[in-house]
Amino acid sequence: MASKALYSQRDPALKKRDDFEDVLEERRNSSDLRYALRCYTPVLYKGMTPCKASMLKTIVLQSEQLHYVVNQVSKETGEAMDIIQEEAAGILEEMAHRLQLSTIRFFAFTLSKAFKALFQGVRVNEEGIQRLQQAIQEYPVVLLPSHRSYIDFLIMSYILYTYDLALPVIAAGMDFLGMKFIGEMLRMSGAFFIRRSFGGDKLYWAVFSEYVKTMLRNGYAPIEFFLEGTRSRTCKSLTPKLGLLNIVMEPFFKGEVFDVSLVPISISYERILEETLYARELLGVPKPKESTSGLLKARRILSEDYGSIHVYFGHPVSVRTLAQGRINRSHYNLIPRHIPRRPSEETQSFVNDTAYRLVRQQEENMVLRPWVLIATVLLQNLDGLDSALLTEQVAWLRDVARSFGAFLDWPDHEPLSKVVSSSLALHHGLVCVAGGRVTLAQETQELSSPEEALFNRAVTVLSVASYRNQILHVFVRPALVAVAMQAAATTRKDDVYGFFSFIRNVFSNEFILCPGAAVQDFEEACYLLMKCGAVQILKQDIAVTDRGQPVLSFLNGMLEPFLQGYQMVCRYFCEEASEGVSERQYVPAVRSFAAKCILSDSLKCYEALSSDLQKNALAALLRMNALKKVKVADQVTLKVNKMAVQTLEDTLGGKVPVQKPVLARL
Repeated sequence: MASKALYSQRDPALKKRDDFEDVLEERRNSSDLRYALRCYTPVLYKGMTPCKASMLKTIVLQSEQLHYVVNQVSKETGEAMDIIQEEAAGILEEMAHRLQLSTIRFFAFTLSKAFKALFQGVRVNEEGIQRLQQAIQEYPVVLLPSHRSYIDFLIMSYILYTYDLALPVIAAGMDFLGMKFIGEMLRMSGAFFIRRSFGGDKLYWAVFSEYVKTMLRNGYAPIEFFLEGTRSRTCKSLTPKLGLLNIVMEPFFKGEVFDVSLVPISISYERILEETLYARELLGVPKPKESTSGLLKARRILSEDYGSIHVYFGHPVSVRTLAQGRINRSHYNLIPRHIPRRPSEETQSFVNDTAYRLVRQQEENMVLRPWVLIATVLLQNLDGLDSALLTEQVAWLRDVARSFGAFLDWPDHEPLSKVVSSSLALHHGLVCVAGGRVTLAQETQELSSPEEALFNRAVTVLSVASYRNQILHVFVRPALVAVAMQAAATTRKDDVYGFFSFIRNVFSNEFILCPGAAVQDFEEACYLLMKCGAVQILKQDIAVTDRGQPVLSFLNGMLEPFLQGYQMVCRYFCEEASEGVSERQYVPAVRSFAAKCILSDSLKCYEALSSDLQKNALAALLRMNALKKVKVADQVTLKVNKMAVQTLEDTLGGKVPVQKPVLARL
C-alpha cells in the first residue's frame, strides 16, 4: 500500500479553498439602475483583435476551412458552390450571437431585482475572480460551469459584469430560440445557438467549429459552455461530452494559439428552482417547452425563498501544461491547417482524460449546505426520524463528510438544532415536521389510485435524492469499497479489489469515475476509510474496526438505491423482455415494471423509477455485452443475453463471486 505521504498529496480534506463574498450585499444597499448603467471597462486579452459581431461572421464565411468543406459538399451533392455557401451563411445567421452592451445593462437591472427576491445571497470566491482576471489577459479563456439550473448562464454573466470582467459568448441549445423576444434577448447578451445533434451534417459542423475557433483565436471573448452538455436533472455530474472541448483545444494543437486556459466553475444551489420539475421529468412527465409565456407564469417563484448560491471559480487549467508529454503536435504540421481531420486516438484519449479531470474539479469545489446531509440521512430512513435523532445523525455525518474532504458551508456559530430546523423550514415542500418527528412530505388530499400515490411519493423521494446526489462524489469511492467488502465476504485486499473493480465498471455511467484510474480510486478510498478510523489496512487484508461498522453501513446505504435499481433492470430483461424490446419502448416499459414491483412490495426503492438510472443501467448492460443493439429497418431492438443478465443480477445481489482482476500496485 502506498505511503501516507503519497496519499496526503491527494487528500481532499487538506485542500485549501477560497473565502466567499456576497455580490448581492451591495445590491441591497444601492441603486440597481446606477449599477446597470455604471462605467463598464473590462480587461481584455492582450492578443485580441477588436472586431464587431458582424465582422466575426465575415471572417468565418471567408475562412479557408469553410471554403474547403463547401467545395467538398458541392462535389458530393452536385449542388453549386454558391448555393452551399449561401446555406452556410444561413446556418451562421441562425447560430451567431449579437452581443450588445445595452441588452447586458437591461439584464443587469432586471436580474438584480429577481436575484434579491429569490436568494439570500450569491456568494463568489474573489480569489478565483482575480485568477480569472489575470488569465483573460494572457490567453484565450474557456469557462466551464457545472449545469444544474436554467439560470446557470445568467448567474455567470451577472457575476462577470459585476466584477468588470469580459462577458462570455455562451453555447446555448436551439430550444431557447423558440422563446419569442427572450430568445433574441439572449442572443444579444452573448448566446450563440446550436442544434442538440448534428448527425452527419458536414456543413453545419464546419460552420459551428470555425465560428467557435475564430472567436477563440481572436480572443474575442471568453467562450462558455457546459461540459456535461445538458442540465443534470439528478444533480449528479453527468459524463462529459467531448465535441466542444475538442474544438476549443484544436487551435492549440495546430499551433494557432500559444495556450488555452480552461476554467472549471462550480455553481451550488441551496435550493434548486426546478427541483420538482426535474423529478417529474425523471418519472416521464414531458419537459415543458421553453416559452416566454412559461417564463412569465414562473414569476410566482419570486415569492419563495431559495436560500444561497455559491459560485466557485476554480484554478485555470493550462492546455499546454496538460498536453506536455501526451500530445505530439508535430503530426498537425503534416496536413494543411484548413483541412478538417478526425482527432487521433491519442488526442481523443487526452481530451477525454482532461474532461473527466475538469468535471472532478467542479465536483470537489461544490459547496454543500446542511440540507444535503439532512436529505442523505432521511433517504436512509424513509419512515422518518425523531428530530433529536435526526440532529444527532446529521452531526455524525457532518464529521465523517469533513474527514473525507467535503466542502461544507456549515454555520459553526449556530446551535446544531437551529441549523437543522432552519434547513427543514427552507425545504418545507419536501419534509413534514410534526409531533417532534421528521418525515418526507406526503399528499394530504385523497388520491384516486395506488399508482397516483406512488407517483407523488416518487416525486418527493427523487426531489430529496437530488440533494443527496450533491454529496455522492465525496462518498462514492469509499462506498464502492464498503459494498465490495460486504460482497467479497473476506477481508483479503485482493478479493475486495476484485469486486470494487467490477462494481466500479458497472457504475461508470452513474458516477464520475475516471477511465483507467481504478487502482488510484481504490487507494484513495482505503486511505479515507483508514483516516476516519473505519478500517485498518494490514499487509494483505482490510480489517474493520469497532467504530468502523456504522461508517460502512452508512456507505452501503448510499449505494443501495443504485444496486437495487440495476438489479430491477436485470429482472425486467429476464422476466419481461427476454425476447428483446425496442429501444424506444425500453424506458416506459421498465418504469411500468418498476412501479408494479413497488406496488407488490417486491421492490422498496423509489429511485428505480428514475429514467436517468434506467438509462445508465442500460448503458452498463450494453457495455458489458449482456445486451446487444440490433437495427432492423428504422427500429433498434435490444437483444438479451439472458445468462449474462442473470449473472450480473446475482453478482450485484452478492450471490455470485466475481472474477478478480490482478491488483499489481497494492
